[in-house]
Amino acid sequence: MVVRFPTERPSPFDPPEELGRWREEAPLSPLAYPGGHQGWLVTGYAAARAVLADPRFSSRLEKLRWPIDWEGFESNELALPPGFFMQLDPPDHTRFRRRLAAQFTVRRLKGLEPEVERITADVLDAMERGGAPADLVREFALPVPSLVICELLGVPYADRERFQHDSATALRTGSTKEEVGAAMTSLFGYLYELVGKKQAQPANDLLSGLVVEGGLTQEEIAGAGLLLLVAGHETTASMLGLGAYVLMENPDQLGALRQNPSLMEGAVEELLRYLSVAHLGPLRAALEDVEIAGQTIRKGEVVTLSIPAANRDPGRFQDPERLDVTKPVQVGHLAFGHGIHQCLGHQLARIEMRVAFRALFERFPGLRPAVPPEEVPMRTDMTIYGAHSLPVTW
Repeated sequence: MVVRFPTERPSPFDPPEELGRWREEAPLSPLAYPGGHQGWLVTGYAAARAVLADPRFSSRLEKLRWPIDWEGFESNELALPPGFFMQLDPPDHTRFRRRLAAQFTVRRLKGLEPEVERITADVLDAMERGGAPADLVREFALPVPSLVICELLGVPYADRERFQHDSATALRTGSTKEEVGAAMTSLFGYLYELVGKKQAQPANDLLSGLVVEGGLTQEEIAGAGLLLLVAGHETTASMLGLGAYVLMENPDQLGALRQNPSLMEGAVEELLRYLSVAHLGPLRAALEDVEIAGQTIRKGEVVTLSIPAANRDPGRFQDPERLDVTKPVQVGHLAFGHGIHQCLGHQLARIEMRVAFRALFERFPGLRPAVPPEEVPMRTDMTIYGAHSLPVTW
């Protein structure tokens, strides 16, 4: 049976019910894409991991198709700047990945942890001064990762409204081709100008490190910086907002964390698995005929991987439909992807979540939603899921 990509969710924290039903029938389902193309939807964990690790699948945007109708334009109509390495294949991808991996050193990330703690404390101070009720997304979930990624890249935080607005426009599925293009152009122009300043006066930040190391043009560094800036605050902000929300809605889980703070590291992994905010991909295109889970994916066919479905596969995870921060850590979830495109900043995101969740609930032990669930606007219209806003009180 050929299916269409589902978007209706039964609750703020659960993926569309169809995904689980289809996964029970088969890990791959024929998927009807807008415009008449037929490709595949992957819902099984093992199949998703196999596709992500297989070099016979391409990430290049011109070969892909979105599984939903995105205002009438296709992915191959969108021009990406040089250096946007997430949509490149080897050897082009390898050239960028190696240079960027050298900047995401364990030493640098460990050195950032005290800064994450300071940033989080300052953000919570401001939220407390503002008083209840407050929008947890605007006052907490968004500023923490935005400040951290600005610190890492060397981007002035004073410019946050510009890049937050442009990145939100680029990731909104209701944006037109012209709006997405204008937002990407604005972001690239901003990063290009900033890299030029780093070339004239390098500092102790990631963009300066790429400038000093050499081997990449100003355009390529700006394009890579654009990707890191958008990905570095959008995804973590969604996890902080949605993660805090699901903990408030599950007081037994939050209570377990309060009683045993050592559970936090495992809790972050469980939240990443359970919530899986990357709900519209990743996407891949077969470069040749490939057999996955007994199905032949033909050359040129597009594959959409459902990370929420794969991360709730009972064939891989114990009791996957239930959030349980107390169970042993279940490693191997696909919230950060897998293979050569696994998220470069996954360790930084984990640090931010561990620090921010602990500090939030220590500062506000009575934190709770200020509105019923039906009044919380969810990001079903974005490529990264979460809450647009989350009114809270304490």
